[in-house]
Amino acid sequence: MAKEKITIQDIADSLGISRNTASKALNGVEGIPDETRNKVIKKAIELKYKQFAFVDSESIMPKNPGNITLLTCNLPMSTHFGYTLLNGLEIKISSEGYNLSIHIVREADINTLSLPNNFELSKVDGIICIEMFDKKYSEMICNLGIPTIFIDAAADVFYSDLKADLLLMENEYGTYSVTKKLIEDGHTKLGFIGDYNHCKSFNERWVGFNRALTMSKLETNMSFCVIEEDRYFSEPNWIDRQLNKMKELPTAFVCANDFIAVSVMKALRNKNIQIPNDIAVCGFDDAPESRIVEPHLTTVHIFNSEMGNIAADMLLSRIKNPTKPYQITHVKTELVFRESTGKFLSKE
Repeated sequence: MAKEKITIQDIADSLGISRNTASKALNGVEGIPDETRNKVIKKAIELKYKQFAFVDSESIMPKNPGNITLLTCNLPMSTHFGYTLLNGLEIKISSEGYNLSIHIVREADINTLSLPNNFELSKVDGIICIEMFDKKYSEMICNLGIPTIFIDAAADVFYSDLKADLLLMENEYGTYSVTKKLIEDGHTKLGFIGDYNHCKSFNERWVGFNRALTMSKLETNMSFCVIEEDRYFSEPNWIDRQLNKMKELPTAFVCANDFIAVSVMKALRNKNIQIPNDIAVCGFDDAPESRIVEPHLTTVHIFNSEMGNIAADMLLSRIKNPTKPYQITHVKTELVFRESTGKFLSKE
């Protein structure tokens, strides 16, 4: 004898609920608890009820949202490249069903190698680290056993030692290219301003600067460079004092980022030095200030939002496949020529 067709009543009876409740659950009516709805759908698939007969339970069963944690020592402000990057990243991970929580890592946490308050390890599916430049703390995070991506990293971290994925912009070639262009424009006395030990990106920009000099058979003149610890650069008039110490100024400054470059331009104006006629200045990041400062700043553009999407894809892929080889990815940058470097305003 052929088996009768499965009905909603069969589903209801097997779960000990009313037919009305089962019907509402299957038809997406509001007011039904998620737990009940999930049980009804699961039973409908199990009993092969109508449209559920050929459905894979993994593809239709509602899933609890995952949790991704952002760890940062300094939450990026609107002028920082990471601000736009995080917006792009959050949109991407939200579309994949993940919530993003933010935890600020304090100096005391770093000193004691402790996780921030309210960080619940058991409820975290993935970790994003940005503005996290302490090597030992980074290693501690990597050893948590949670899929992790660093967006930039400590300058002294070796890629092979980092048990996490790493995303960077193309720092070395960007700085190499703008320095090479300055040299081609006639500059032979060039200085670098920025702490190359601050982070991996600054370190790579320093390498790119030196590479351009070496390729042009020029030596790095440290008397033209300001490479002290990054914490000094935000002090009022600190850049002014460093420039005043120089017995001779270079004809061009390559700066580790736009924030530093804008501070250098201000200090040069205080000394009645004209930009770019006396000294050319360039930065890195293409921050909003680079288009406001006078003269407008030559810089290196970072594709912030796109980097956010790439970071999300890398982390989500790591969550799905934790054992795959770790990835170090550099995202291409683009030179932006403006008035602060004078006559080479085009890419030709």
